[in-house]
Amino acid sequence: MDRDEVLAARFEAERGRLRAVAQRMLGSTGEAEEAVQEAWLRLDRAGPDEVDNLPGWLTTVVSRICLDVLRARAVRREEPAGDALPDGLPALAAGAGAEGADPEREALLVDSVGRALLVVLDRLGPAERVAFVLHDGFAVPFEQIAPIVGRSPVAAKKLASRARQRVRGAAALPPERLAGHRRVVEAFLSAARGGDLAALLAVLAPDVVRRADPAALPAGRSLVARGAETVARETTVFGRRARFGAVALVDGVPGIVIAPGGRLRLVLRVAVADGRVAGYEVVADPARLAALELAVLPE
Repeated sequence: MDRDEVLAARFEAERGRLRAVAQRMLGSTGEAEEAVQEAWLRLDRAGPDEVDNLPGWLTTVVSRICLDVLRARAVRREEPAGDALPDGLPALAAGAGAEGADPEREALLVDSVGRALLVVLDRLGPAERVAFVLHDGFAVPFEQIAPIVGRSPVAAKKLASRARQRVRGAAALPPERLAGHRRVVEAFLSAARGGDLAALLAVLAPDVVRRADPAALPAGRSLVARGAETVARETTVFGRRARFGAVALVDGVPGIVIAPGGRLRLVLRVAVADGRVAGYEVVADPARLAALELAVLPE
C-alpha cells in the first residue's frame, strides 16, 4: 500500500471509537458521522508527517468539531439534525403521529449511549459535556482535555466533576424506597410499551389519577383522568410511543422521560404508594420541562 492507503487504513481502524465519542457528545448519529468525516478531511489535508499520535490527534480534532457544533447549537437553540422527531408532540401522548425517526439510527444511538443519559447530557453546557464524555466515557486525561475546551487541567477537571454531579443527581428517597419506587415505575413502563391492559391494571392503584399539561394531549382531551380502568385504557394508547421512554430520576424520584432520538419531549412524574402507581403527571410545557431536575438512575 502507498502512504495514502496506509493513512486511510489507520483512520478506518479509529472510526468506530471516534463515532462513539461524537455520538455521546452530540446525541445525533447523523451529526456524529459528519464530525468523523470532517476529521478525516482534516487528517487528509495534514498528512501523516504532521501527526505523531494518530489516536490522540483524531480524538482532539473530533472533540473540537463537536464542541463547535454544541456551541453553535446553544446559540441557535436548534435541534440536532436527523434524530429528533417533528414537533407534533401533542399526538405523542395519544399515540398518533410522531413518526419520522429512522428506527435503525434510533436504535444505534440509544443502544450505544442510553436514552436517559442522552437527555441529561443534553442539559450540560458544551464544555461540560465534552470534558465529561472524554474523561468519564473514554478515560482521556485532563491534560489532553484542557486545550480542547480552552481551560487549564484543573478547570477541565472541575467541568467534568460538575457534569458528573448533574448526571448522577441526588435521590430524594432512601435506598430501599428508591428501589421499590423504581420497580413500580419500570413495571408501569413495561406494561405501557406492551399495551398490556392486565399488567397496567395490576400496577395502577384503583383510584389512580392521570394529569397532563395541555400541550401533552390533543385538543379536547381531558387534562385529568381518574380510575384504574380509564387510565389503563388511555395508557395502552399512549404506550404506542412508550418505546421512546426510559426510567430516570425526576426531581429526585424515579419517573419516565419520553425522548425520541434522545431529545426530551415529555416527562412523566410518577407517584407511587403501597407498591402501585397512585398517579402520574405528563409534563410537556417547555418551561416546566426545563425546571425539572433530571438525572440517570444507577444500574
